[in-house]
Amino acid sequence: MRVAVVGGGIGGLALGAGLRRRGFEVTVFDRHTDVTATGGYHLTLDDRAQSALTELVEPKIMQRLLASGSALRLRERDAFWDRRGRLLWQGPDLSDSGGVDIDRITLRALLAEAVGDDLHLGRTVSGVSQEGPRVLFADAAPVSADLVVGADGAHSVVARHLAGGPTNSPAGIIGFSGRTRRADLSPAEQQRLRSRSGTAIAPHGAALYVGFLDPVGNAALDAPELRMSVTTGPTYIWGAMLPDPADSLRTLRGRELQTALLDTFRERRWAERSLEVIAKAGPDSVAAFRFNAASTRAADLAPWPAGRITALGDAVHATPPTAGMGAGAAIRDAASLVKHLSETDCSTAVERFEAEMRQRGSEVLTLAMKTVKGILATNTPLGAAATAVLTPLMAAAVRLRR
Repeated sequence: MRVAVVGGGIGGLALGAGLRRRGFEVTVFDRHTDVTATGGYHLTLDDRAQSALTELVEPKIMQRLLASGSALRLRERDAFWDRRGRLLWQGPDLSDSGGVDIDRITLRALLAEAVGDDLHLGRTVSGVSQEGPRVLFADAAPVSADLVVGADGAHSVVARHLAGGPTNSPAGIIGFSGRTRRADLSPAEQQRLRSRSGTAIAPHGAALYVGFLDPVGNAALDAPELRMSVTTGPTYIWGAMLPDPADSLRTLRGRELQTALLDTFRERRWAERSLEVIAKAGPDSVAAFRFNAASTRAADLAPWPAGRITALGDAVHATPPTAGMGAGAAIRDAASLVKHLSETDCSTAVERFEAEMRQRGSEVLTLAMKTVKGILATNTPLGAAATAVLTPLMAAAVRLRR
């Protein structure tokens, strides 16, 4: 069987690696010319995502992944703060967690290595055709396959073709992200943030997530000779969130964006110490992006009859990063499709895969959207009350996804 995969993100590469390992003839196309040219900073892989990866890649790749990942079990309990930096709530004990945080670039590079020569970079897909089926390119001849899989993200060409329109819409929130070395913060703020991740939500629809990443000191596998992490010291990977009126900030870059973001939070009366992690970030690391989300109803996902063109990951169930499960869900999608293709004929495999994917996508979207809706609720006249209610709910959500 010949399988053409459109998109070389986490889901597409995971699928390509798994198909290649099982002996399928697979080709993965991606428009980028460099696998390290990817947005985002770090991903969380829970036990289910890691289990799926062990089915998709060779054991040596998994060892290198764990040697380059930061183990959640070595972190302190997650924290929940108010906008003044005061501790309100703590998350669960993580000592029994099998979760791992890893740089997105590191994970993508490892998966690309597993795909090997079957990865074709610099290939921009312009569409797909049911005849063949075929993958169409803007500047090259079409490629035929027995199965075409769209793993091309929230703005998927493949999923749009199948659904007859967009498969997701703006979630109402703009995200901002950056990297701050722990050593660049004041001693007082280092002591407050500590070796843990935390979230602060306040009235006026503003929130700030601060993730602790240390693939060296908190390595999931103590094997320095296998380490290839991009992050080489204790670092806070943060994500700020604001309602869509902040969309104008998306046109800014670097220091200008960083300054405007700080001013926006100050207008919402956030304490300076709570904003130090943004102020001390490397300006080149600060970026803005819109959250997109698919429907949380399983019946709305992959709304097409099973056939020889399908899709997975954000192309089907675009998920805001507020639950830390989007990449893991895409990897589990890939493992599911590989499993079914290995066990039965193509049409039956795709039908079974899509049924499982709908349930999985609904699960992660429901969890992610609880936080999104809570943040938006704080941007109402009852914002202060919504914030008070949301904080313990956030702690409960963290317990569920661990």
